[in-house]
Amino acid sequence: MKVLFYIVCFILILFINCKQAYTPPAIASPGSYLVVEGVINNGTDSTIIKLSNTVNIASTSTVNPVFNATVAVEGDNNITYLLTETNNGKYFTTNLNLDNTHKYRLTITTSDNKKYYSDYVPVLNSPPIDSVFFTISNNQLNINSTTHDPTNKVQFYRWDYKQTWIIHSAEISFFKSNGDTVLSRDLVNDNIYECWSTDTSSTVVLKSTSNLEQSIVRDNIITSFPLNSEKVAIRFSIMVSQYALTAEAFKFWTNLKKNTEKLGGIFDPQPSEINGNIHCLTNPNEPVIGYLSVGQVANKRIFISNRQLPQVVPNLSTATCELDTFWFCRPGTSPPNCENMVDEYITYNKYNLGVIIIPIVKVGDIGYLGTSPFCADCTLRGTNRKPDFWK
Repeated sequence: MKVLFYIVCFILILFINCKQAYTPPAIASPGSYLVVEGVINNGTDSTIIKLSNTVNIASTSTVNPVFNATVAVEGDNNITYLLTETNNGKYFTTNLNLDNTHKYRLTITTSDNKKYYSDYVPVLNSPPIDSVFFTISNNQLNINSTTHDPTNKVQFYRWDYKQTWIIHSAEISFFKSNGDTVLSRDLVNDNIYECWSTDTSSTVVLKSTSNLEQSIVRDNIITSFPLNSEKVAIRFSIMVSQYALTAEAFKFWTNLKKNTEKLGGIFDPQPSEINGNIHCLTNPNEPVIGYLSVGQVANKRIFISNRQLPQVVPNLSTATCELDTFWFCRPGTSPPNCENMVDEYITYNKYNLGVIIIPIVKVGDIGYLGTSPFCADCTLRGTNRKPDFWK
């Protein structure tokens, strides 16, 4: 046993002393590969394709959109639909209403004349979403969905979502500065108290019914978050989108899910190559990230009010906000140091930091109560423009 002990100690010493920094080629590589996101939507909704290039892991930038590309949908019946570039690498077209008896592909030509194309894929429409609802378990709010396909043609599903919620500033600002004077704020046209914040899904949600007699999905959890989340402190809405997948597309998304969500332990799934159905014609050896599907997308939106939920203390990001006094005439000076207080880089005397102070209310003739922008200006965390779908 002692011999084994000494051998183990010797190996550990060698391991520790021989450790060297290692930078994997994937991190150090200057290569940049095309990423294609979106589906060809067969229906009244728009088809939106987002193009970007991968970025080096060591890079400070996380977004690298592809501009000035030529993007088109081609059918095996020789019909072509050209997409229009909008912004941030997005390309769109509306009302394709494709013929379900034909197959379609995506073609891309970048500004440097590199050509990409997807495989021809069949049109596979998603059945409607039967319902979207919420459940509560272990102080978590779950967003669930149910669906079924009476034809049993769809046996593989994917979901994503876009969620929106109301946020309030910690304090209502009744004043603002025009640079040298404090003025009353127009609370209708210059609202910085109530805003809407939006977020999109960051996980891959999949389900297969291939081993079932009928294509039925019940009580499928789309997303979960704590019951005391700021999202449901006032009013919350979520739009759930449902996609029908082929077996090949389901395999792609399953591999992507494993590689992005379940890594970390030695018994977790190990990284595998993610092979999509999009290829580079200019350089067949160049990887392209993405999988193109064609079909109608099913959508359903619900609203949740705080009145529908158990009463809990919300975990607000503005919980530590405080008010402080800012004087017209600074006390303790002789003669009194009087000035017109404005919100331009006044030293916030609690933290002794140079920050912009937003006046909240007037305190008689001696000054204002004020706070920092984060505590009074909700547009720093969302938009004060009410979404069109909000009701």
